[in-house]
Amino acid sequence: MNFLTFILLLFYFLTKCSSYDYDVLFFKQKVDHFTYTNTDFFLQRYFINSKYFDPKNGTIFFYTGNEGYIEMFANNTGFMWENAALFNALIVFAEHRYYGLSLPYGNESYKDNKHLGYLTTEQALADFANLIAHIKQSAPGARDAPVVVFGGSYGGMLAAWIRMKYPHLVDGAVASSAPILQFDGLVDCAKFSEIVTKDFSMVDNQCALSIKKSWKVIRSFAASGTGLKFLTETFKLCESLVPSKVDDLINWLSSTWSYLAMTDYPYATKFLHPLPAYPIAETCKYLTDSDVSSKELITNIYKAASVFQNYTGDVLCYNLSTSGGSYLGEKGWDYQACTEMVMPVCQNGVTDMFEPVPWNFSSYSDSCWQKWKVKPDLKKAVIIYGGKNITASSNIIFSNGKLDPWYSGGVLKSLSDTLIAIQIENAAHHLDLRASNPSDPQSVKKARRIILSWIAKWISRP
Repeated sequence: MNFLTFILLLFYFLTKCSSYDYDVLFFKQKVDHFTYTNTDFFLQRYFINSKYFDPKNGTIFFYTGNEGYIEMFANNTGFMWENAALFNALIVFAEHRYYGLSLPYGNESYKDNKHLGYLTTEQALADFANLIAHIKQSAPGARDAPVVVFGGSYGGMLAAWIRMKYPHLVDGAVASSAPILQFDGLVDCAKFSEIVTKDFSMVDNQCALSIKKSWKVIRSFAASGTGLKFLTETFKLCESLVPSKVDDLINWLSSTWSYLAMTDYPYATKFLHPLPAYPIAETCKYLTDSDVSSKELITNIYKAASVFQNYTGDVLCYNLSTSGGSYLGEKGWDYQACTEMVMPVCQNGVTDMFEPVPWNFSSYSDSCWQKWKVKPDLKKAVIIYGGKNITASSNIIFSNGKLDPWYSGGVLKSLSDTLIAIQIENAAHHLDLRASNPSDPQSVKKARRIILSWIAKWISRP
């Protein structure tokens, strides 16, 4: 199957799985917005719905796409869809360059730095800005329509940053679970892992203790050939585990527990993977006793991890190179984390349930060079976007759920009359942007009301 055939089949499958109605369009973007040495172009994919748009008194709701297929975010940001009619809004979901089908160089986009080096936040924000300008120029009645941008997680960071960098195009931003402070020297790198641990401990302390104990047990099994075989078979790995890949298994499990904390929603979802309501509680059903035998503990860890990785039972074997789901662009994000999105996270094994892994920028940098032949720029994001010094900006809401590990890097206190922080009890990763559900906690309902009141202020015209 050639690349074009693959893309067409994937496009057909994704559009058939949509939860909402939208037109799929493509916009011609420059690969490089900031120099005149590269004249290449690519087609950026975006979704648009004009059902609720009033050309005489309308608004533009614009989602700044994350590190993945834009379908995943269009289908899981029900807040925009549910409130579009209230603001006569034109709905737009824009895909991030180098993710989904918006690949500047097709199947060679990840070939080398010559092709991949244009995967930056600055270029992505310029894409979004140019697309907004195009829509305002081309959609009837959109020229003077106020623009409100939305984003969750990395998309939330982009939503905040585009308001800061392009305030003439964007009237306000809803930045949900946006860890814009998760950079060097701004927050404690251990807090992320501590929040994950707290989420598990609140369900059952034995659950967190079992996970904490499992790391040494895994290392012990991995010290022998028979132990490696046991781990391979127990975890149903697609490839036999070898000593050099044991860290991959450890990292895969660590990511699984972190993703569970991020997606601990009060109802069943299909965001990263199909999951039951309160998936951590479901996971911890398998980890009620940390004092079982070593083999039983590993078997229980496998069952617990499978709640996130294979709740439907459809996965035949586990690939340790992916943990967050097929729609998430983990490869591209790894490159971004090795260039300008250097967001320190560490573990100490004392205040958290993970293996001790201190933050070591030197080894981190060496790893990036080995994988991508790039050296990470530790200070770049803070220099470009301001870190904690963003009070010159305005009209941004920073909402953060307290169950979300990325809460640690969020803006948790209002910085001015128009830079508003909302802390949401009993809420995981950007729960406030999801569609309303009878199981939503009152804290989320309240946060949404606050967000709507601010949007009304932003779009009001004299």
